[in-house]
Amino acid sequence: MKKIFTIIMCTAFAGLNFAQNSELEVADHNKENMLTKKGAMFAFWGWNRAMYSKSDIHFKGDGYNFTLNNVVAHDRPTEFKFNDYFNPGRVTIPQTNARIGYFVKDNLALVLALDHMKYVMDQDQTVGFKGHISDPTYAAMVQNGQVNLLDEQFLTFEHTDGLNYINIGLEKYQSLLDHKNVDILWAYGGGLGAILPKSNVKLFGNERSDRFHLAGFGLDARTSISFVFWKHIMARVEAKFGYINMPDIKTTLNNKPDSASQDFVFGQVNFGIGYIFQTKKK
Repeated sequence: MKKIFTIIMCTAFAGLNFAQNSELEVADHNKENMLTKKGAMFAFWGWNRAMYSKSDIHFKGDGYNFTLNNVVAHDRPTEFKFNDYFNPGRVTIPQTNARIGYFVKDNLALVLALDHMKYVMDQDQTVGFKGHISDPTYAAMVQNGQVNLLDEQFLTFEHTDGLNYINIGLEKYQSLLDHKNVDILWAYGGGLGAILPKSNVKLFGNERSDRFHLAGFGLDARTSISFVFWKHIMARVEAKFGYINMPDIKTTLNNKPDSASQDFVFGQVNFGIGYIFQTKKK
């Protein structure tokens, strides 16, 4: 995972350094586009689909210390219903994204974001097991160094409210089309931030743990295409590749030291709408 960490960091910021050192005709054209001039701002709201690599999950607590190897997980998109996606009181139920960006200089935006993803361990899988369990009931579920997670009595494990990646990043913008009523902008960059999941975990038949907790950190590289209509209304598609490391996932409701840890790579595609406006007079 150290190699993955290094690759992502290099990918996220190499493009920014290259763009800033390459003042070409495209950059000169961008300076004429008021959408990405210094002082411009945008706000964005969207929805996402996410993918996750396999992950080793380590559990430790009173009477157990073990690792589940190569655990498979998927996201959990909410079925489309107008009430869930557009009712102001329910808009955080689906997998969502929020962005606020400010152009600190021409074509370069500082972006504060929340990626509300969902991570659900597949229940119908058999995974490798390494470690020990003192309780003979659950120790008996381990056979030949493997455990079948189809049995929900052993474990259910989700970050479904959700896998919240709160991040800040830099995005470099270039104009692909500058028309009277339609503009097309391409952006790329990277970011880093904190992981604040609400982890839904039930281990060994204990009472379900379901609470927010600062569990770790993440970083990402991203690219997007934005279609801007009448200089203000934005429709955006964004792709993101990143790394998440959570060394402190709460697995119990009380203050016991029981916890889990995992790290994995994720991919995300999000789309949505936004609004661009100027904070400075032309």
